[in-house]
Amino acid sequence: MPATLVTGATGFIGSHVARRLAERGDELRLAVQPGASEEPLAGVEGRRIDCDVLDRRAVRRALKGVQRVFHCAGLTSAHPRDRERLFELNVGGAKAVLEECLRAGVQRVVFNSSAAALGPAGPAATADETQLFTAGRLGIPYVNSVHEAEVEAFRLAARGLPLVCVNPCVAFGAGDYNVSSTRIVRSFLLGRVPVYVDGAFSVVDVDDVATGLLLADEEGAVGERYILGGRNFTFDRLFADLARLSGIEPPVKLPSPAALALASALGDRAPVAAEEVRAASQWWTYSSAKARRELGWRARPHEETLEATVAWHLDREHDRIARTRRSRQLQYRLAGTAIRVTEGAAGLASQLLRRSRLV
Repeated sequence: MPATLVTGATGFIGSHVARRLAERGDELRLAVQPGASEEPLAGVEGRRIDCDVLDRRAVRRALKGVQRVFHCAGLTSAHPRDRERLFELNVGGAKAVLEECLRAGVQRVVFNSSAAALGPAGPAATADETQLFTAGRLGIPYVNSVHEAEVEAFRLAARGLPLVCVNPCVAFGAGDYNVSSTRIVRSFLLGRVPVYVDGAFSVVDVDDVATGLLLADEEGAVGERYILGGRNFTFDRLFADLARLSGIEPPVKLPSPAALALASALGDRAPVAAEEVRAASQWWTYSSAKARRELGWRARPHEETLEATVAWHLDREHDRIARTRRSRQLQYRLAGTAIRVTEGAAGLASQLLRRSRLV
């Protein structure tokens, strides 16, 4: 029986896709990074294969007898220290896997990209699949890496690779063992989000993303991309909802110039890097009308997704969250309030943060 290969099978999205494919009855080959924890795949039946997607020989071995591929391997990070790894894995890994898929003559490839590959929308607007990419000017490594990966993917589609591209927004839900997409929720619960700026992003349930990838396999048109997004949240609304669900006070809101000045002044000691501030100040908000129309895809109510995300992290780290919310949240809020009042007094902010042992 022809097999289905899932790369990045221990990742947040990859593990949920693997479960759905197992339920569908596919004969699964689960490509995992050597040494990776298999906790996300507990209970999933399938053949585990150690496969670094940058190792073409390993990819070729994994593809033997495979007819369908779900490429879910990749890195999600907004931190500048991950710049090289983002391009190495997101671009180089995609190129290696997809070129080998073309060489092996697979029948179908579902490429799990990111809505960020389209760039942000304008303020209070939404972007769709037709938006031209102009976000290179922002200098955000993750965004540029997923965009370049898509360029490689569609180049190979033009050469005959039967590829469908799926662009999930920020995936929330239970099971983010590697703390990638839901990092902002965990950081909020641990009191590690001292301030925030105007901006917005689209949240989608990880189970709905998995459903969307399978629908793209079954109904998607080759050479097309499909955005999968749920609720478009402003950070005002997101933190208000997280505060309501967790009982933790929301962080302090700063004007973007003040937040950038703080991050630049503190450098490596800043609780939030300047690159993260620039990314957060954009509107990563999208329309999923095409996926609804052509795939029959639907997103569940966003309340369910937020509740599941918060509950999962609270269950895993309840004691730690209880300790840190008492010891750190007040310190962050005092520092943030001081910054807001002074608007640019980075020296004072640095002193407050240092006194509270945060730098």
